[in-house]
Amino acid sequence: MEAIRLPREELSEYAFLETRDAVQRLRPVDGQIMLAAYRARLGNTATAHLADGRHIHDVPALDRHDVHVRYRPLWDSPLHRGPVPERLPIQQAWAWCFAPDGRVILVADPGPRGALPMLPGGTVETTDATPEDTLHREAAEKAQLTLADPVRLGWVLDETGEICGGVGPNARLRLAARITSITGAAVDPATGHPFARLLTTPAQAAALLGWGPPGARQAQLAAETARERWGLPTARPAAIEEIPAEGMRLT
Repeated sequence: MEAIRLPREELSEYAFLETRDAVQRLRPVDGQIMLAAYRARLGNTATAHLADGRHIHDVPALDRHDVHVRYRPLWDSPLHRGPVPERLPIQQAWAWCFAPDGRVILVADPGPRGALPMLPGGTVETTDATPEDTLHREAAEKAQLTLADPVRLGWVLDETGEICGGVGPNARLRLAARITSITGAAVDPATGHPFARLLTTPAQAAALLGWGPPGARQAQLAAETARERWGLPTARPAAIEEIPAEGMRLT
């Protein structure tokens, strides 16, 4: 940033902003152009064809659901590969859920400031016997996924547990699992509405999650695990695809 030099006759200041904040500072048409260009890069689409800031052809999935990236490269790191210490309760379980072609599913919860993507998973409930049970339940509720053979990749430390009511230090488990079926979209019982379901490469998922280099390393670890454990291929770069409302047959 120290190398940035502004032409004084044109610009007085600059700032680095998340897209949700940047769009508030731009004219509406400029904001839509910025978002379309940013999402085209994330979604691996070559171009975005716009007129007055609006798509003139099919609207890509990221634009259709107003998906944004919450940049948080330090929030999720580091990933600890060993067992979770007994002193730390496991409060959440999230997984890289793999389709047979090596791509993974992200879910996005629409909100007033746009949808933020996340891995399938969620908070451990008292009715869950294991964190793996949490994963199966949450993946079915949020994304209508049936999973098999979940394997633990590691865990990340949540020092405060604020998101879980201030429970104190706890572990957030990271897993990988195979998807065996994707059924029709359904209402999530916790939110009262369905989630968008996005099919992406692991690298695209890491970028959409906004975890920075730690997220890229975690995505690579998950892909290596899927390849070694289940013989799944390395996903080729492709445009991000939305799972149809009626579900998808896996081959």
